[in-house]
Amino acid sequence: MPPPPRKSSQPRRARAMNAAQAGRFLRALAAANPAPETELLYRDPFTLLVAVVLSAQTTDAAVNKATPSLFAAAPTPAAMAALGAEGIAPHIRSIGLWQAKARNVAALAALLVERHGGEVPSNRDALEALPGVGRK
Repeated sequence: MPPPPRKSSQPRRARAMNAAQAGRFLRALAAANPAPETELLYRDPFTLLVAVVLSAQTTDAAVNKATPSLFAAAPTPAAMAALGAEGIAPHIRSIGLWQAKARNVAALAALLVERHGGEVPSNRDALEALPGVGRK
């Protein structure tokens, strides 16, 4: 007969996976869902990046309501940087924390132009160095 469950005021902590376990887990996820999709609406890596930055602390549905007019006004990093925070703000006022997000998106776009030739970097460290981008 197995021992009774342990009674503790502290919940059990999950153990971190080692590299082999993580690899098996990721392969299982990829096999179960080979073409994962997001609910965010986007058309290219830049608009996906902006939509993800805007999605922090709000719903994808709220972001999807705000981004069509923003992306129509500024479809590229250079156009978004030219709008600046003041030009971005009217498009995203319906999203929580819109002032900070407008500043981050403007700065992110400017850095994409200055440091990455207007392209979204594929390197995680370079992505995480952009304003408003971080790990979840």
